[in-house]
Amino acid sequence: MPGAGGHVGKVDHAERKVQQAPAANIAELRRYNAAMESVEIAIIGAGPIGIELAVAFKRAGIDYIHLEAGQIGSTIHWYAPGTVFFSSPERIAISGVPIVTPNQGKPTREEYVNYLRGVVGQFQLPIRTYTRVTAIDRSASGGFTLRLQRSYHGVGGPELLEASRRLKPAAQDLAPVRTRKLVLAIGNLHHPRPCGIPGEDLPHVSHYFADPHLYFGRRVLIVGGKNSAVEAAIRLVRVGCDVTLSYRREWFNAKSVKYWLLPELEFFIKKGRMRFLPKTVPVEITVDGVRLAPADAEGRPVAGPTQEVPADAVLLLLGYVQDQTLFEQAGIALEGERRIPKYDSGTMETSVPGVYVAGTAAAGIHEGRALEFIETSHIHVDRIVAALTGRPPPTSERPDTSYLES
Repeated sequence: MPGAGGHVGKVDHAERKVQQAPAANIAELRRYNAAMESVEIAIIGAGPIGIELAVAFKRAGIDYIHLEAGQIGSTIHWYAPGTVFFSSPERIAISGVPIVTPNQGKPTREEYVNYLRGVVGQFQLPIRTYTRVTAIDRSASGGFTLRLQRSYHGVGGPELLEASRRLKPAAQDLAPVRTRKLVLAIGNLHHPRPCGIPGEDLPHVSHYFADPHLYFGRRVLIVGGKNSAVEAAIRLVRVGCDVTLSYRREWFNAKSVKYWLLPELEFFIKKGRMRFLPKTVPVEITVDGVRLAPADAEGRPVAGPTQEVPADAVLLLLGYVQDQTLFEQAGIALEGERRIPKYDSGTMETSVPGVYVAGTAAAGIHEGRALEFIETSHIHVDRIVAALTGRPPPTSERPDTSYLES
């Protein structure tokens, strides 16, 4: 996963830094740079596709280093406990290792994270977790220098949000890494999409759905209308909460909600087990509740009578956006509203020679429907390995994901 901060170095950043340092520090900086490792290629990100890529590199005998700002599968880890994957086990298994679930069904978040640990252990992958890339410096002689720091959390998730609200531990620089090539397998769901309204930072407000037990017996207002919001609403009704669901649209898009959730949501709304407030958006949050305004066809607040909804807890489940810091540092062209990294679909090499993109990172900022999933990204691994080894490119096509829209 990427880290915030840093900058793009155009030429030989390490030696330039030495030359600009006070005389007393030059010897220390030269020793620091002397500890720098050199590898053929670096993988940044240890989600499912990053791990699958590492296995493929190991099998192909490619010299690589693997860096992850948090723990493996860190984005998956901050899903709510018990979250069930959309895809079947066969579609999200990696490196030829089957996923075995107790009921032969779709894996839960816990089962999949456990599976990833098993794959890493089986192939003895040397992943450097809690190691954050803070800068990518491009060398005039070719290749890149990665500036690293010890990390205390991944990118995204409640841990990062909590870290930003308290005193941060002192940064500890680690020895940099020189690499000829680079793969960004950083995912695309890092930071919550904010509402930008008063009260959003109050302690009873969250952009993440935690353990449902924590909300038992409480009045909970949920804002959103896609998978995370719908699933949270259903689970909280079942756990014994007074649930109100506010959504900016008239009704839910079947393509944006897991197909087995929508009938359950409709049942709860019709039976009065859940209060549904369509075409509404929050405009202010207080310690006692939320003020909702009517929404127009684009989901924006418009003039009209507002309503106050009492709430002990507020979940703003409006989706998540990609942290594109490392794309920008590397100088990759980002195209369109989604700021999709420009890349060659046959090799996954970006507009910057020697820099590749893999997994959902290739989809840019998440807007509406996802463009890439774990199951559509396995082919990225084959394409990158073929490009690096000179093997014939794979002939397999993007898998059929039309079932996700049923």
